[in-house]
Amino acid sequence: MGMIARRADARPEPSATLLSLAVLLHAGASPAASWRHLAENGDPVAQRIVQRFDDGSALVAAIAAEGAGGDASWGDVAAAWEAAETVGAPLAETLRAVASSLRDASELRDDVRVALAEPMASARLMMWLPLLGVVVGVGLGLDPLGVLFGTTLGLVCLTAGLALIVLARWWTRRLVRAAQPAPGTPGMHEELLAVALSGGVSVARARDVLAGCDEWSGAATRSGEEADRVLALSRAAGVPAIELLRASAAHARHRARIDGRLRGSRLGTRLLLPMGVCTLPAFLLLGVAPMLLSVLTATPIPTFAG
Repeated sequence: MGMIARRADARPEPSATLLSLAVLLHAGASPAASWRHLAENGDPVAQRIVQRFDDGSALVAAIAAEGAGGDASWGDVAAAWEAAETVGAPLAETLRAVASSLRDASELRDDVRVALAEPMASARLMMWLPLLGVVVGVGLGLDPLGVLFGTTLGLVCLTAGLALIVLARWWTRRLVRAAQPAPGTPGMHEELLAVALSGGVSVARARDVLAGCDEWSGAATRSGEEADRVLALSRAAGVPAIELLRASAAHARHRARIDGRLRGSRLGTRLLLPMGVCTLPAFLLLGVAPMLLSVLTATPIPTFAG
């Protein structure tokens, strides 16, 4: 049915590459040399980034281009990298923080996939119910196909049944899409703002730096009430905003994980609607009704001699 959200391929998680980079940078290797070490060690992402870098792309642009392959997380990595270099923040610590955020976001998507797997499998199985009715009729020696394609009433049942199946598929897919997590990494704006502030700059300067990273990541300038609330708390309490922002980002990821699990549990109940309104009536129209019509047409009407 194509309803189940599948991984498009077996791309490595960005967090694994970033943690390896952080270790190399912390040991004193330069950024370009760190990427080359990973590429020589067989990391496919590092190999592509190094190739772009050797072809003349800036390192940040080479990192961001990896997001064009389908993993938008690399745009966030590029934004964090450029922000750290601009304000002079420790690059290794920045990559560790971003890796933690991306790992949490990946676990969120995995949790949602697990929560949605059972209700979506049940919905996919129910889609075969009308066809099962036809198979049962043929197995009983009846002619449901002849009724469906050879009689006016059968054609009416066929048209209505197929329309209900199409409606059930559309309805089910819409419910499944609504249960999916929003794209992007929860709390990434707060994480990037913490990166910009970790260079010791003012809040205004940090926001300007992130505005310059907007071409890599939409999260860089996606300011909201939560970031403003955290900054206001930091000013009122007279404490650094960095840890408060990172705590807020962690809480956003935790809340997104809980919301994803709840959406998955609710999906099982909501999928009963297209099953009851569309799939079961389609089963009656395509499976039961043709069998009854076949029995009626095959049964001779008794005549009585006058």
